[in-house]
Amino acid sequence: MSKFEKQWKTQDNTDSFAKRTREAVRGPQPLKPQIQKATQQLAAEINRLDAANNRLKQRENSIFKKTVTAVQAHDQESSKAYSNELAEVRKMQKIVTQSKIALEQITTRLQTVTDVGDFAATIAPAIGVIRSVRTTLGEAMPDAQSTLGEIGAQLNSIMADVGQITGTNFYMAENSDEANKILSEAAAIAEKRINESLPDVPNSSGESIYSSSG
Repeated sequence: MSKFEKQWKTQDNTDSFAKRTREAVRGPQPLKPQIQKATQQLAAEINRLDAANNRLKQRENSIFKKTVTAVQAHDQESSKAYSNELAEVRKMQKIVTQSKIALEQITTRLQTVTDVGDFAATIAPAIGVIRSVRTTLGEAMPDAQSTLGEIGAQLNSIMADVGQITGTNFYMAENSDEANKILSEAAAIAEKRINESLPDVPNSSGESIYSSSG
């Protein structure tokens, strides 16, 4: 077989796969509603994370004021206790913010799948991200684990259905490079937002004793 024929055959196989995938989305038993359901569930989870972040922010503001008052009163025991509590709340804020950003990114990608049909490149990393976020949120929001587990299972089912319809076997690594990239970007954005939004606690002379980046 000539080089041209090989290239043509490869392109033909690619076009055939793309066609089968599009038919899987729009066919007699379309997968599009399943993907839309998953994105709607993710959107609801993002809203819950947003609400949790707002509650943490209110708690952080309250503890911050108490910490400053204790520092200014030279109450070292109270200021240390409040500072430790403040550090824990800010840790939770970072976890929730990072998780929210990661879920927002995969939700946006999943919304494009309904039109583009690029399943393997989008859904596999999304499953990895959801699995990681589910584990990370175990401490901050234990109740989120069940919902995220259901969404992950649903996306796994969609991948299996697409594989069956298109005759393609998808390999999904638990921690794909793309999933790790999404999580790393979310962590960097969360870190920047937290550092920009949270004030430092001053000591009695006006110098900072607590850094939000710590």
